[in-house]
Amino acid sequence: MAAAPLYCVCRQSYDVSRFMIECDICNDWFHGSCVQVEEHHAVDIDVYHCPKCDVQHGPSLMKNRNNWHRHDYTEPDDGSRPVQAGTSVFVRELQNRTFPSADEIMVQMQGHQVTQKYLEKQGFRYPITVPKVDGLGLKLPPSSFSVRDVEEYVGGDKIVDVIDVARQADSKMKLREFVKYYYKPHRPKVLNVISLEFSDTKMAELVVVPDIAQKMSWVENYWPDDSFFPKPFVQKYCLMGVKDSYTDFHIDFGGTSVWYHVLWGEKIFYLIKPTQANLALYEAWSSSPNQSEVFFGDKVDKCYKCVVSQGTTVLIPTGWIHAVLTSQDCMAFGGNFLHNLNIGMQLRCYEMERRLKTPDLFKFPYFEAICWYVAKNLLETLKELREDNCQPPAYLTEGVKALITALKNWLKREVTEPASEVPDHIRPNRLIKELTKEIRYLEVSKPMKSQGSGACPLTRSTLDRASHHARRTARRLRHHHHHAPKTPSNLEILELHTRQVLKRLEVGPFEEDVPFSSTVTAKFNKASVASAAAVERSLDNNLRLVMCHGRIIRLTHLCDLVQKRDSSGKDSGSSDEEDKELCRTERGTGSVTDLHQASQALSHHHKPLKGEHPTSPTTEEEAVEGMLSMAGLLYPQRPEESSTAQEPWWSSPSSGSNSSEAWGDQSPSRAASTPLCLDPSPGTDYQYCETTLSPPLHPSKRSAPNTPPISNQATKGKRPKKGMATTKQRLGKILKLSRNNHFLMASEDAAFCYLVFITSLGHCLVLV
Repeated sequence: MAAAPLYCVCRQSYDVSRFMIECDICNDWFHGSCVQVEEHHAVDIDVYHCPKCDVQHGPSLMKNRNNWHRHDYTEPDDGSRPVQAGTSVFVRELQNRTFPSADEIMVQMQGHQVTQKYLEKQGFRYPITVPKVDGLGLKLPPSSFSVRDVEEYVGGDKIVDVIDVARQADSKMKLREFVKYYYKPHRPKVLNVISLEFSDTKMAELVVVPDIAQKMSWVENYWPDDSFFPKPFVQKYCLMGVKDSYTDFHIDFGGTSVWYHVLWGEKIFYLIKPTQANLALYEAWSSSPNQSEVFFGDKVDKCYKCVVSQGTTVLIPTGWIHAVLTSQDCMAFGGNFLHNLNIGMQLRCYEMERRLKTPDLFKFPYFEAICWYVAKNLLETLKELREDNCQPPAYLTEGVKALITALKNWLKREVTEPASEVPDHIRPNRLIKELTKEIRYLEVSKPMKSQGSGACPLTRSTLDRASHHARRTARRLRHHHHHAPKTPSNLEILELHTRQVLKRLEVGPFEEDVPFSSTVTAKFNKASVASAAAVERSLDNNLRLVMCHGRIIRLTHLCDLVQKRDSSGKDSGSSDEEDKELCRTERGTGSVTDLHQASQALSHHHKPLKGEHPTSPTTEEEAVEGMLSMAGLLYPQRPEESSTAQEPWWSSPSSGSNSSEAWGDQSPSRAASTPLCLDPSPGTDYQYCETTLSPPLHPSKRSAPNTPPISNQATKGKRPKKGMATTKQRLGKILKLSRNNHFLMASEDAAFCYLVFITSLGHCLVLV
């Protein structure tokens, strides 16, 4: 490969970051710093002679000045061309003009009054002026701090952007060169430094931004430490301007709000409201070819003049169009920040910059990236407020709506413009979808507590960062556990109970046996681990459920029923009467007993000791009969005059139970809780029943009746341990029936549940 060409007296290759000038005699190129030519001086040279050619051909030739009102001062002064912004004639005319006083719009406040709570309540729509720094949280160098001190803290080799005011052109130079210019007794030009950001220098320790700017800043609150994009530094600027420096009308990049403090000297602000009409006029003016020849303040209805003297701080809200004149040598400090109060306006300003093709140098760095980070955090904020039953403030709701629209447009734009600022760990489409859901929820939900009522927490930007992190961690844990309630629900208790009994009976996973297991398992997996642990500690297996109209109204210990019957000599009818009374109460009051509370009330019961006798078969069969009837399966009542009856269809022949033990009494309360029974099919000894909560099934959808299952032949000739083998047989038969669609779904609060009860040794099995 050919060697790179070498240039200049230093004989180095071309460096795009360094200013170079061409000699008009030898046509060689030279670094401006090597031949002592500043970039802003190069435009004044008509014919340049390098140091070598200067010896033979003489010094460089300079341009002749023909006017004082045009950016190109070589134009002839024939009076036909208008005055352009920034020239000495323009500045003199501007100082002689009159404007409405900014007192009409400026909000005069003390430092301690400028709080986020105040701005969230009153809004941040008008400029604020604070005569003293007390209470602002603003820390600054003393008023004796000089331009030379800036060079000492920042470094003389720091490259700074300098504006040639008369030409309104930007150039670069080393800070030490600007300091030399500043202290010259006669300044050939008006140079202005307004974009010296010093967050990465030693001078950063001398300045602390106002509390309000730090607490509201998107970058300070939302920019993650592990971001792939470099963190934007726009909070600490040092502005050094000489007399007659002028910056034409503009909106701060990205629609940022800005704080200014004049350390010494004076600045004059010309302020214009960001109304819809004014913003439209501003965009048209900015894109016009004769922009510099038209004073934008003349195109709007009102342009306000605000004089900011030494020691005064000014806060300018989002979107305000303003120009700045330095009426005397001045040093000021300032900073820009994005915030939640004016999200819509910030986005509008950013889109305007894109339409105007503003160079990246004059745009907010990684504006779209910070918007994605903000969207993610505001989603967390909206969820927290919804969980606390709090209504977000109006500015936040409207801001999120505007943000959703912008994010959608940016995603669509990526098809034609592949450069993306979407952070890697953010799923953009999902984020937009979840934000949209939160907004729709707010629009259709009932009125909630006002965010400013005091009972609701403040939004994310007002929280202490540590406390907010703890709150978000807790919310994510709740989300990880599928938003499990603090108190276990009935379904959680029943599901845990089912798993315990299956494990004890050594039955294979019921997911493989039950046709609807995939759906059921998916629902079971949503149970909270913490809730399941609480249930496991408090739940006793010897339970009897009493239901009315599809709702659990009582939880009874089966051992207590046996003891009660043995002591009173009464059958299950007395218990059924109690159930009937409970059902009346439940219908009258609409209250439902909390199953978790009932299970904790039973937690003092212990499992039967080895010396104790298990529950009698009679009690078991009565409990099964009652529970099956409540589950939606209605059986014909046992005739009172019959001395013998067929064995119940769910019982094993080896159990040896007669009909009176198996059926128990069919009380009126149970019949009342299972209405709308279908006609029984011929040849069957049972019939199906639909509850009033479930939709009626079309005849073509109803399950065809099957003959009662044949008992397990493997148990013939054997006498298994009492209760265990019989229970396994019953379980298999009931699961087989469920596969043949012998159980209808009953709806409880729009949830479809299959209820199967199996009892043995006082155990109750529930499949939900």
